[in-house]
Amino acid sequence: MTHAIVLFAHGSRDPLWHKPMEAVAQRIRDREADALVACAYLELSPPDLPTCVAGLVGQHASTIRVLPMFLGVGKHAREDLPLLIAQLRTDHPQVVFELMPAVGEDTRLIETLAHIALS
Repeated sequence: MTHAIVLFAHGSRDPLWHKPMEAVAQRIRDREADALVACAYLELSPPDLPTCVAGLVGQHASTIRVLPMFLGVGKHAREDLPLLIAQLRTDHPQVVFELMPAVGEDTRLIETLAHIALS
């Protein structure tokens, strides 16, 4: 069984905007050498989530955890992403998808941001 992680973000036309997402993906790989991790974007940037997932399925991913890299839980996280996940489950019935809460809901991130602000 091969597990994969998708870091899912909004996207931007500015290539520098992607650097933090790519840095998180690299940090995951640094911590777990065999981690199968990729970045996907809702709009303005390739790859989109279906393309990203197809690539991971092509690498034999049988479970895919999608981590929304959103600080706020707006329409994209509440409405758009669950619809995308539902379609992926239909398109790839052999894959188990886990949609995680947005990173902005994680108390560890909130504590880290508060620490940065206070330092």
